[in-house]
Amino acid sequence: MQKKNYDSDFCGSVPLNFINQIQPYGFLVILKRSDLSIIQVSQNIAGLLNEEPDQLINKSFNQFVEEQETKVFHTRFENKVDKLPVPLTINANGQRKKYLAITHAKEEYFILEIEEVQSKDDKDNSFISVYQDIKQAAYAIESADTVEDAYDITLRELKRISGFDKIMIYQFDKDWNGIVVGEIQEEGMESYMGLRFPASDIPKQARQLYLKNPYRQIPDCNYTPVKLYPIINPLTQTFIDLSDCNIRGVPAVHTEYLRNMKISASMSTRIIKDEKLWGLISCHHRDPKFLSYELCSVFELLSGILSAKFSSIQNKEEYDYSSRLQEIHAKLVEQIYRQGNVVEAISNGDSTILDLLNIEGAAISYKKNLETVGKTPDKNSLKDLIIWLQTNNIDKTFHTTELSDVYEDGLKFTDIASGMIVLPIHAEKGEYILGFRPEVVEKVNWGGNPDEAINFEKDGKNYHPRNSFKLWQQTVKNTSLPWQKHELTVAENFRNVLVEYALKKYNPDVAK
Repeated sequence: MQKKNYDSDFCGSVPLNFINQIQPYGFLVILKRSDLSIIQVSQNIAGLLNEEPDQLINKSFNQFVEEQETKVFHTRFENKVDKLPVPLTINANGQRKKYLAITHAKEEYFILEIEEVQSKDDKDNSFISVYQDIKQAAYAIESADTVEDAYDITLRELKRISGFDKIMIYQFDKDWNGIVVGEIQEEGMESYMGLRFPASDIPKQARQLYLKNPYRQIPDCNYTPVKLYPIINPLTQTFIDLSDCNIRGVPAVHTEYLRNMKISASMSTRIIKDEKLWGLISCHHRDPKFLSYELCSVFELLSGILSAKFSSIQNKEEYDYSSRLQEIHAKLVEQIYRQGNVVEAISNGDSTILDLLNIEGAAISYKKNLETVGKTPDKNSLKDLIIWLQTNNIDKTFHTTELSDVYEDGLKFTDIASGMIVLPIHAEKGEYILGFRPEVVEKVNWGGNPDEAINFEKDGKNYHPRNSFKLWQQTVKNTSLPWQKHELTVAENFRNVLVEYALKKYNPDVAK
């Protein structure tokens, strides 16, 4: 079986940001920017302001908060600062309570996500405690020598700080499937370590939202959604865009997914590498669990530290590998010009074309001769392959990990040539260097059958996630190890050397 793409177009088209519902762990208030009048609220607003939604519309928010606190909305947001936590003291029914409003500044209005501030005696609301947690965890992560050590330390520290039953590090592959590369959990929970989850579990639109929002909290997946009043934003005459809101409601299919995992609460924090979504820190809890804004911020900060550490370690590994390839490249170039024989120079000696391209076999078609080194298809098969390259006008560096997927006759020799890289020297004359990588039969361990990730009812409208996440193994054949970025770079540089050398040989005037 060959690899499949499980990134569902259907799931990726669901409008998550216009869900028009919130989770009930907080309140949503939308204020007109010009005068701070209330234009839209969540229908649980009576729990905050002691008045029903229809009674609040067009009232000034000033009558519910301290006067000096509302000045923030006219001063701090002038420079387009967004997602700013604003402390509020709400006066309702003769009582004064402390709240925190995560404020989003839009062109015509403010969106306030409001949650009650817990007692100052609570550990996670103390600046000192939060700072100490971050300092201790950051120091531990920075001490890691390998990526695996960084995983383990991060998981251990976040579990200590948060108390979640299970925390995983979830890495996306090139097809956006997620692989659990690190895990810590309480006894009795099903382990997902090493399992792969299809891209449709976190579809494209959800992944895009993680680029806007550092984390996503679901304190209780069994919650009853809270709608907005009025349904339509009176300023935009549309559903309000809740893309930036942590309190945004959750699609029913995802809460069902969490229940099928036998968990009640979840928390996911993004990991960014090279300005792209690399993965997630995914937390599960068997009972409902709410994290304060302060503790969520700890996750956000530590994910940034973890991202920087990953980059530091991986960049060093990549630099070391790139440097080694460059050394081999220099040796081969020196051998070519010293010996004056391309085939001999790259086939024999301390360093060969096999070392440069990390391959097990190579075919060199040059000056009407076809020579091989290492493990390659037979010469008749190679000649047919060269004709195919010419027919398809492959005159630039080309690579594939699934040769049989683009060249049908490749099925005859997948054991030694599932992967191929092509360095054209003079395509019209059939002069190429072909590098081959053998088949690597991969056992892919999925968390449940990926072909059953989405199950539609008979009406074709309603759908449900899979209800099993037990090991489902898939055997992937006819593929090789992937070609790394530095390997492709050095291959292109080496091809340029060969083209220049051949050009000088064919046209001696070029060298003058």
